[in-house]
Amino acid sequence: MSDLFAVTEATWPAAAFHEVGPFLVREGKGGGQRVSAATAEDDWTGTDIVAVEAAQKGLGQHPLFMIRPEDTALDAALAARGYAIKDPVNLYEAPVSALLGEVKRLSAFTIWPPLAIMRDIWAEGGIGPDRIAVMERAEEPKTTVLGRVNDRASGAAYIAIHGKTAMLHALHIVPDQRRQGSAVNMMREAARWAQDHGAERFSVLVVQSNNAAIALYTSLNMQLVGHYHYRSYKP
Repeated sequence: MSDLFAVTEATWPAAAFHEVGPFLVREGKGGGQRVSAATAEDDWTGTDIVAVEAAQKGLGQHPLFMIRPEDTALDAALAARGYAIKDPVNLYEAPVSALLGEVKRLSAFTIWPPLAIMRDIWAEGGIGPDRIAVMERAEEPKTTVLGRVNDRASGAAYIAIHGKTAMLHALHIVPDQRRQGSAVNMMREAARWAQDHGAERFSVLVVQSNNAAIALYTSLNMQLVGHYHYRSYKP
């Protein structure tokens, strides 16, 4: 599990990191929760939580903590302070070889940097310039995947590698092009790219409420290997 958190950090990096006592505060610059949450890196006290809240507000961010499986005490302390659970997330992983398979001709392409049409597809799915900036600041190897069906662009995704593990992010399929195999073709093309660049494992993160994505990943023999959630506070 800890390795996948490191993969997440490397493949979807924050704009900056700030040490606030025993906590690591991420500066997201609009890039989403993963790059804006604080995590406990050592023993902490209630006073430390207050300091994190002040630091996050100073960055223009709402107080937000990532709660990993080992953070049960922090989870309880934040609940007592009025923090609500937000967006429980599942982590899935599989050997790259488990995702390899035939990709329909001209149905998926790896491209870096992403094309304008891909940016438009992401924008439709709520993935705007601030999240694309996260992709741009990640270290290589990385790429994006463009899907096509019916002679039209059908989807976009981003993938990067840390160590021997690839992680796919920001998969979005155009609504009227769904259920036509585009996501499967894109996942298989991403796995092929990952294997070609030395990855042995393939991973994804998905919010637990996204039943369609979970069905896709499990159909591709990916296994649930962990979870986390956020605690947020907005007075």
